[in-house]
Amino acid sequence: MLGNNVSYGDLMDVGSVKRIHQSDWRKSGIRFLRARDIVAYSKKEEPDEYLYIDREKYEEYSRQSGKVKKGDLLVTGVGTIGVPMLINTDKSIYFKDGNIIWFKNNNMIDGEFFYYNFNSKNVQSFITESAGTGTVGTYTIESGKNTPMNLPENKKEQHKIGTFFKELDHLITLHQRKCDSLIMIKKALLEKMFPKNGENYPEIRFRGFTDAWEQRELKELGEIKTGNTPSTAVNEYYSSDGMQWVTPTDITTNIVKTTAKKLSKEGEKVARIVPANTILCTCIASLGKNAIVLEKSAFNQQINSLTTNEKLHDPYFLLTNSFYWSKSMKELAGGLTFQIVNKTEFSEIETWIPNDVEEEKKIGTYFKQLDNLITLHQRKLEKLKNVKKSLLEKMFV
Repeated sequence: MLGNNVSYGDLMDVGSVKRIHQSDWRKSGIRFLRARDIVAYSKKEEPDEYLYIDREKYEEYSRQSGKVKKGDLLVTGVGTIGVPMLINTDKSIYFKDGNIIWFKNNNMIDGEFFYYNFNSKNVQSFITESAGTGTVGTYTIESGKNTPMNLPENKKEQHKIGTFFKELDHLITLHQRKCDSLIMIKKALLEKMFPKNGENYPEIRFRGFTDAWEQRELKELGEIKTGNTPSTAVNEYYSSDGMQWVTPTDITTNIVKTTAKKLSKEGEKVARIVPANTILCTCIASLGKNAIVLEKSAFNQQINSLTTNEKLHDPYFLLTNSFYWSKSMKELAGGLTFQIVNKTEFSEIETWIPNDVEEEKKIGTYFKQLDNLITLHQRKLEKLKNVKKSLLEKMFV
């Protein structure tokens, strides 16, 4: 290993390029990168626009600054600082001076190892500290030269580590794409399996169902309650293992499985409690976040609930159907600074319902299975991200 006092500036040239002015930007030619383009690339997003410069200008300036080569690293120095981009192509590239720091690798370090080492906790912590505590932090050429590093002198080990993280990133990308694809499928099906505005028939239906749907107010579908909050000043109202008490921050997925706070037996006496399979909907500030509870639960005053007779209506169908409610609630609140939909307004919101509960059950079961599949991939994705984060801390020093 190289010593702890070694920095990137000891191993390679760290610098920038000759300045390109906005008047030199073109719609074609040599690709020109800004810091925001590198940030977008790191998120696997498209930049807001593609910029280029003339080849003549590129050749002229490159004779003074040199040319970016495969294996070099470009790192953001402004905005979201410390975001690296590994150059893995032989295509000509130019970039915005001052906004991006150029690490001229010259094949000194395995490219993939170089990239992931820059993402490690050790390097990122140094960048954060060196940027200072001002409102706008910057990562400068001098800071780039002083950035500490350790690496195996054996390039085979560097290559193995870099390849490992590259394959892990590929796996993360596959799961992310799967999640995104399933979410898009769900969105498309919601549009086709529920009636559109002005219509009372869905575009797609399960076989055997042909009758028109009808509009019903939420109060016709079950009992509606507004939650309340047992006083936080009374410690005996709360416990670590009692009934779950739901707040808007606990509604992050379509099913509430755990909550930050629990109610004690004393707390249950003053709380508003609903049975399992009740739907909760946020009605103050953050409107229209919806979820179903799988066990008896209490909830706070920012939430309205709908408890239905399961012989008459399928709870998961109503949960899926709640995208209608969310739209209506936002329309009711309008452009108010403090958005709120009270119990009466919530009760009178209209939504589309088939006249056969069996059709509700089929739709509810279908979307429940789809939601479970989305959740499964999201969990796998989160687990892989956590594994990567842990290994970036442990495999680089």
